[in-house]
Amino acid sequence: MSQDMHFDLVILGILVAFIVYSLLTRAVDRSLLTLPIIFMCLGYALSEPLRSAAPPEVLNQGKRLLAEITLVLVLFSDASHVQFSQLKQSWRIPARMLLIGLPLSILLGMLVTWLISPEGGIAMALLTAAVLTPTDAALGQNVVTSANVPEKLSETINVESGLNDGLVLPFVLLGAILASAGMAGANTGGLALEAALQIVLGPLAGIATGWVVARLMDVAQARRWIVASAEGVVFLAASFAAYVLAGVIGGNGFIAAFVAGMIFGNSYKHNIRFVREFMEGAGLLLTMSSFLVFGALLLPDGLAHASLKTVLIAVMFLTVVRVGAIWLSLTGSGLKTSEKLFLGWFGPRGLASILFTLVIIDEFEFPDEAELLACVSMTVALSILVHGLSSTPLARWIGKRPAR
Repeated sequence: MSQDMHFDLVILGILVAFIVYSLLTRAVDRSLLTLPIIFMCLGYALSEPLRSAAPPEVLNQGKRLLAEITLVLVLFSDASHVQFSQLKQSWRIPARMLLIGLPLSILLGMLVTWLISPEGGIAMALLTAAVLTPTDAALGQNVVTSANVPEKLSETINVESGLNDGLVLPFVLLGAILASAGMAGANTGGLALEAALQIVLGPLAGIATGWVVARLMDVAQARRWIVASAEGVVFLAASFAAYVLAGVIGGNGFIAAFVAGMIFGNSYKHNIRFVREFMEGAGLLLTMSSFLVFGALLLPDGLAHASLKTVLIAVMFLTVVRVGAIWLSLTGSGLKTSEKLFLGWFGPRGLASILFTLVIIDEFEFPDEAELLACVSMTVALSILVHGLSSTPLARWIGKRPAR
């Protein structure tokens, strides 16, 4: 069998899996299985056939392109659904988790990583903590959608996961630049200035793109110039316009996409349902592909370099670091102990950590890159399993807790 035919058969198998999963989505929702569990395991099973069917450079280029496309769309989409007007009555808990809990998670994670693996240095500890801080509500989707979970908790989880991937981006960028500079032995002063410019100019590109596109769409809607099928095209183009504009002016494109989504979602005066509809269709395909790529290309390499240290770091991030930071951030919030533990536990690591890792490993060179990959792989794989399998039972548990 020729290599081309082998590759075609692997791709055909993947497409069949996409079709079968889509046909059984309702049945899967009623089970303990989740999309990340299914496609991570499928990707791992297809790892060897996929690697033998395609040249390494093709796989590397493909996974980088997939990561960039998915990350831009996820950042824009998540931010666009956080409506500031709707948070006026319930902003305190998400704000505590984002403004206090997120920096604490990075600080505690950096400390834990450095204590367990001091040879990597502070910069690699910062990068590891930043990559492993953002949460992914999709890994515990049953918690978000369950009628058993109090609305204030499910809304908090949604808001936090929608915003923390964008808010953590500057820390990821800073950690990557400092770690890379340390390896090269270069002067970090110029790199720090470059990072600062990217962090400042990225939001400016996002603000401009989000506001202008929102105004143009409002005009088109008011004058009935636009058909419903074209609204998703505007969302898609606006996401990448912010990303490209940031690159042109020297800003960070991912930060720009996140800020553009936030500005667009809060400036657009009409119904924004088309963003959700697009992400439920094409976005679902990208999500399946991302977890499959994680299982096929990242997880095997991560397992190959896994050690007691990387497993310990992964467990600490999913327990002590996350739960401790959220618990501290919610002190004095009025929440019950069970609710604090529930919010602390449901900080699953998934899509953002995968995508950040794919992008920065391709763009930068670090010392102990294999250990970073192992830490991310172990943390995400454990999170996919434990958070996915515990979401339904714990949703029922929190629903049975007595109200205040």
